[in-house]
Amino acid sequence: MHPVAVLAVAYVSGSVPSAWLAGAWAGVDLRKEGSGNLGATNVLRTLGPRVGAIVFAADIAKGALPVFFAGAMTGVTGNQLVFLQIASGVAAILGHARPVFLGFRRGGKGVATACGVFLALAPLQAALSLMTFAIVVLSSGYVSLASLSGAFALPVVLAASLGPRSPLLPIGMLTLAFVAWTHRENIKRLRAGTEFRFSRSAGLGVVAALGVGGAVLAGVTAWLLTRKP
Repeated sequence: MHPVAVLAVAYVSGSVPSAWLAGAWAGVDLRKEGSGNLGATNVLRTLGPRVGAIVFAADIAKGALPVFFAGAMTGVTGNQLVFLQIASGVAAILGHARPVFLGFRRGGKGVATACGVFLALAPLQAALSLMTFAIVVLSSGYVSLASLSGAFALPVVLAASLGPRSPLLPIGMLTLAFVAWTHRENIKRLRAGTEFRFSRSAGLGVVAALGVGGAVLAGVTAWLLTRKP
């Protein structure tokens, strides 16, 4: 398969509107409920932790699987494969944010899909970023702040562990900028003190739900990474 076709597949994968589908299954248009965002957090807030965990796992898969299978679909290896995987991850994140299946209208904010991309590219560093997310959620109750903190931690961990010349570092920094941009309204509300805040018990539910979803996909991704495409 031509690399351009692989990027198209990655974009379509990211475009699968898992949150919208979950809402439609429950008879709810999530674009009109809660925060109006088609992401796992709004699913958790509106439909509960069980459905939220499923959507979070699906959003991770949308980012992880195109990255992992990029080599198998093209046969490229070495540095070319690394850059193709990075490009596939970027395409999947953009698909999540502007899904083709919803007419390129606003989708999710890209946090879970970006997490999937980096679980495939750099599993340990992505796991540390997720730990940062969990700590901030439990201590503050703000999922938006936790998302921003996790996104900030990612390039820091990448630089510390892989070095400043790693090709993943610019992508980690780009991911941070993208997450900050998609959360710009949340940042305004955080500064104004009007951002939605989960209670301590609900925060535990958020971490548990996301942890279950993330653990399942992390396990699958780790298993795939031990196999040759």
